[in-house]
Amino acid sequence: MMNARELLLAYTDNIADPEVTSSLFAEDGVLELPYLESIGLPTRTVGPEAIREFMTGLFQVVPGFSFDTVDILIETEDQVFGEWSVKRTTTTGRPFSQTYAGRLVAENGKIKLLRESLDLVRAARAMLPNGVADIPA
Repeated sequence: MMNARELLLAYTDNIADPEVTSSLFAEDGVLELPYLESIGLPTRTVGPEAIREFMTGLFQVVPGFSFDTVDILIETEDQVFGEWSVKRTTTTGRPFSQTYAGRLVAENGKIKLLRESLDLVRAARAMLPNGVADIPA
């Protein structure tokens, strides 16, 4: 059974494979990106199937998505906090450069919660059709 650190490393190492990555989540496991609300995107995805679909959608916009660095900053057996970063190019040729900060909560060898924060201005520039002009008022 994997602990929090092992789950985070499995998540970041396998992010390019939505089947593997989503299988790390509990049936009621949650992937939360709470600030996506600011750019009009869903903030909470629940369960392996929904998480797989979310990740598959991301890879359609940012092909070759994978993490370049992973730094674990705080850890216990069932929780870990760290930062992981990516630098890629979207299908529209825009740069997608992010450093995520996240907290993972493990339960029974699965991810119960992964809450990530990211730079929303960079996300909007990279992913919205008209960049930051599309950020909802």
